[in-house]
Amino acid sequence: MNNNQKQKTLKAPQKKKASILLVEDDPNLSLVVQDYLEIIGYNTYICKDGEEGYEEFIKENYDLVILDVMMPKKDGFTLAKDIRKTDTQTPIIFLTAKSLKEDRIRGFQSGCDDYISKPFSTEELSLRIEAILRRCIPKSKTAKDLAQKFKIGDYVFDSRNMNLIIGEQVKNLTRKESSLLKLLCEHKNNLLTREKALKVVWGNDDYFIGRSMDVFITKLRKHLKDDPSISITNIHGTGFKLEIRD
Repeated sequence: MNNNQKQKTLKAPQKKKASILLVEDDPNLSLVVQDYLEIIGYNTYICKDGEEGYEEFIKENYDLVILDVMMPKKDGFTLAKDIRKTDTQTPIIFLTAKSLKEDRIRGFQSGCDDYISKPFSTEELSLRIEAILRRCIPKSKTAKDLAQKFKIGDYVFDSRNMNLIIGEQVKNLTRKESSLLKLLCEHKNNLLTREKALKVVWGNDDYFIGRSMDVFITKLRKHLKDDPSISITNIHGTGFKLEIRD
């Protein structure tokens, strides 16, 4: 076989498949798992305890979460329950040395999608991740579709689960509130015209529906009032602008 033929048989570099949050307090294990997942094409971010893991999860978009059960500050069961309060869809896998049936049941009750007992093979972990992502992420989703979380000052807005998070507080939004706030976030510090907002959220730009939208803008201002650096400015006769002051 000549060099050209050999080159044709080499596999092209894998594209990044998905982003994974790994919360594991064992630094050796977490680095080994991260290195392996990066090699096979996943973006992987490590947190060393449950509190750090929760803060990271609400700030960024992750396609899958891998949690150790026994961790300092906040254990995996508690972290999974906290995640499920704000996000019902992102899949969760537990890594644990516990193999008792009661522990597995508790894991599924806290919201996990799969359970892997330590020690485990990297191949098993890879296959389980692939299987879960095939079920949970439709092939038609684009990167824009997956970007569902927005940082708004001190708030995190999760448009997929329709809630606003500040610290430990979670505020659930209505569907129209969430749709309108998502549009404002996508136009942050830029003008969102009334016509576009009305057509996207309400389906038409009727005058009376426009009056209804003003009510929703007032509601959003109240939802965001705990951070004074945030404002939704009314550009007279034109539209609105979501502004965040440094």
